[in-house]
Amino acid sequence: MRIGLFGGSFDPFHEGHISIIKGALSVVDFVIVVPSARNPFKRGTLSSPAPYRYYMTKAAVESKFSSGECAVSDIEFGISGVSYTVLTIKALSEPGYISNLLKSCGVKKKRAEEEHSLYWICGSDILPDFADWYKPEEILGMCTLLVTKREGDNTDCEKKAAEITARLGGKIEFFRCTPTPASSSAAKKTGDFSSCPDLVRDFLQTHNLYESLDSLSFCSDEACETFYDAAIGMFPLLGGKRLLHTLNVGLLAASLAQIHGGDCDKALVAGALHDCAKEMDIEVQREYAKYVAGDTFVDKKLLHSPAGAYVAKTIFGQTDSEILDAITYHTTGRGDMTLTDKLVYLSDKIEPSRTYTDLTPIRAAAQTDLDEAMRMTVSSVKDKFEKQGRDIHPLTLAMMKDLGM
Repeated sequence: MRIGLFGGSFDPFHEGHISIIKGALSVVDFVIVVPSARNPFKRGTLSSPAPYRYYMTKAAVESKFSSGECAVSDIEFGISGVSYTVLTIKALSEPGYISNLLKSCGVKKKRAEEEHSLYWICGSDILPDFADWYKPEEILGMCTLLVTKREGDNTDCEKKAAEITARLGGKIEFFRCTPTPASSSAAKKTGDFSSCPDLVRDFLQTHNLYESLDSLSFCSDEACETFYDAAIGMFPLLGGKRLLHTLNVGLLAASLAQIHGGDCDKALVAGALHDCAKEMDIEVQREYAKYVAGDTFVDKKLLHSPAGAYVAKTIFGQTDSEILDAITYHTTGRGDMTLTDKLVYLSDKIEPSRTYTDLTPIRAAAQTDLDEAMRMTVSSVKDKFEKQGRDIHPLTLAMMKDLGM
């Protein structure tokens, strides 16, 4: 089979990307879309963390294409360091990867396991600088460049392609796709996402994504790097909904820290990692929780909090006690809460994707009076527990006392 490989940031995924996939399918039999994890050309910029772009792209692709013609791969989450194209192609070329992916998409076993020809799908704007990519000759040794003319690109494509192949070898082919004015950078700059599929617009709204990312401007480069790396590191630990939730909490906590005079770095990291142990085996959670907090947490619904502090320390290298405590007590609160404790506790309850009740009044209060927002939140928790006949944890009672409840 002729397999097209379409890599990119997809930040956000838009109709132009869809047009390219459709055009490529006139040349190849199947397209594998590969959202970058750590893009070498955009390192250090405030692009969306990889899980947001992966799940956004996956939802859009699955709504627009059949499983027999296109799929989204998470291969780059397993690549250490910068996501160079040559490393991505090597990972995809590992024995069995593509055939197993094709079979999972319904391609018949015999066809899925035959020898495949690989095509790297790209726009003509990459041609002038392709020779400066990381190991371009290896890329051309593994796959054919499949190029479409970018709207507004004045490159003499045939001439440039001839220069590249004469110098580096390999093959470059061209295909046509329907021109679209869509641009990820323009969409983010203007806030006009009309060029994105409905599911992408819904995703962006659910997570308030690009507005939420503004909070990173309040944080140090080191904290931002920790946040981005943690987003990738938690990918195999958490399902999509939980992972995006915990990242949302980090972003909101950092934003509220800026408003209320807190430490934005600590709020970002503690919030982002607060649920890192949530989907581990319950007995593993119990073991980790006991190590951190003894028998303070026995309810299995609470174990992930101290277990999360253990994972944050042992797997993600966090040693700051304020960060680890905020993770430990994010479900119960406690007496004498630090500001970071409060920021993570509250953000966990009201981050943008939370929809379990009308959170508008609490979200509004959080912008001006953190303790009042805490009281409103804890009051809702108290009412829920009373209706369910559940006891309120002693740590929560201590928090309520401090809040004057």
